[in-house]
Amino acid sequence: MLLLGTVTLCCALIAGTLALLEPVFGPPPERQIADRGPIDTATPGTVRVIGAPFVPNVNPRER
Repeated sequence: MLLLGTVTLCCALIAGTLALLEPVFGPPPERQIADRGPIDTATPGTVRVIGAPFVPNVNPRER
């Protein structure tokens, strides 16, 4: 238990230190701008079905 507690404490200390220093060492975040273009939802893409189509078994006695 002592070893587990020591390892947990060390890992938490390292993770906390890195979390506090991340803004200092990390690259500055890029500004994200949404695209204002129209979205074409009228034409859905084609779907390729591989294998037999799914047919639900509504009567388990008939296979």
